[in-house]
Amino acid sequence: MGRVRRSRTHKGIRDQYKKQRTRNYTKDLDQIHKDLKELDEQMVPNQELDPDLPGFGKYPCVACARYFISQKALDEHNRGKLHKKRIKLLKEVPYTQAEAEAAVGYSTEHSRIKVMEDVNC
Repeated sequence: MGRVRRSRTHKGIRDQYKKQRTRNYTKDLDQIHKDLKELDEQMVPNQELDPDLPGFGKYPCVACARYFISQKALDEHNRGKLHKKRIKLLKEVPYTQAEAEAAVGYSTEHSRIKVMEDVNC
């Protein structure tokens, strides 16, 4: 029976682990929701060309926060599994800070007063 995994995975080397982790970083869903909202407000068809981006930034996928070198590459990406999964995740409305605090049990002063009035009645 042979070896099941590779012999060197760099798990014990902290620098290699951090390098891989930051390289694979993508934007979070709430950041992309914010970008989509700003994009709807602006809708600028003539964007400036950025030489640092692939394809000079002409072919963006806002949902995945990626740029592509050509329209063909963008179309191929749009047919892919990762893009479809990201679109499905973006259909959900992100939680707000107020919803998170309500779930934990925190509340604002106004709601505390309202609850106390209900208890006293």
